[in-house]
Amino acid sequence: GNLKRAEPDADEMVLLLRALQDVNIPKFLEMDLPLFEGIISDLFPGKKRPELDYGALMRAMKEQIKHFGLQPVKFFITKVIQLYEMIV
Repeated sequence: GNLKRAEPDADEMVLLLRALQDVNIPKFLEMDLPLFEGIISDLFPGKKRPELDYGALMRAMKEQIKHFGLQPVKFFITKVIQLYEMIV
């Protein structure tokens, strides 16, 4: 619902693909991702997830990482983006 409201003219199959990925990928272990991606590619042949602009999120995240003295580890940043996608 939120994706459709945010992008009313977008292809519904792509929106469904994004929704399924946003909800499921954060729950899987690394070794399970190829199987999930295979299933998704079978269900949505020729459909690709569009590249999203995380510019403002990335700037805010890097600022907070630096503020708290953390290291910008790729795995951590990916998990934060996945959480963001799940809750917006």
